[in-house]
Amino acid sequence: MPGVARREQRHHRLHEPDRPGEAPADHHRPHVDVGRHGGLRRQLRRADRHLRRRVRRHPQPREQLGARRDEFLLAVGEDTARFLQATVIGLGAKQIVEVGTSYGYSTLFLAETAQRTGGKVTTYDMSAQKQAYAREQLAKAGLAAHVEWKTGDAVKLLEQESAGVDFALIDLWKELYIPCFERLYPLLSPNAVVVADNMIYPEHTRAQALAYRTYVRAKPGIEAVLLPIGSGIDVCRKIDGT
Repeated sequence: MPGVARREQRHHRLHEPDRPGEAPADHHRPHVDVGRHGGLRRQLRRADRHLRRRVRRHPQPREQLGARRDEFLLAVGEDTARFLQATVIGLGAKQIVEVGTSYGYSTLFLAETAQRTGGKVTTYDMSAQKQAYAREQLAKAGLAAHVEWKTGDAVKLLEQESAGVDFALIDLWKELYIPCFERLYPLLSPNAVVVADNMIYPEHTRAQALAYRTYVRAKPGIEAVLLPIGSGIDVCRKIDGT
């Protein structure tokens, strides 16, 4: 549909933080006055736009990006964040997992939702610096009590988990999507939902995104759909009774 295509293209231009030639955003993070919940979404939209403009201004050679990629801004965008909220609320999810905190954009949306469902967000990221920034914003929003922070290798950390998972967001580097899903899979509660971001954009990771979707659909008791929301999300559900 033309309208959908325009939305995808517009979001693609704003997003794609892991596209070659973009610079880390860690030195250009704006102050986010999240206040109480009334102005939370408005402040997040403004901060997200500001950060995305910043990361485009200082292109770097591709070979320099690998070692520094964990410094980059990764944000799901507002359309996807609202979808996540609606899904968590619809599920009544209490055990919420976020694999890829980044600077806390999606964490804020999920934590606000966890407050409403009486749940908790457990969020994982390799970067202590990013999580420190995200913690600050969650504290200002009055949502810190609804988040548990885990810093380090997400794959290894997930291996240590035993609690059930009602909802999970996977939003980190593509080669980690399958290993993370593999560790989440036995933890999924009946009707649990896993959302994976960046399935359509950026274009240069589409092969890895396809590999992830193929892997997920081969798992017993899983049904899944690809949705053109934001940069493209894959939504899968653990079928009750399997």
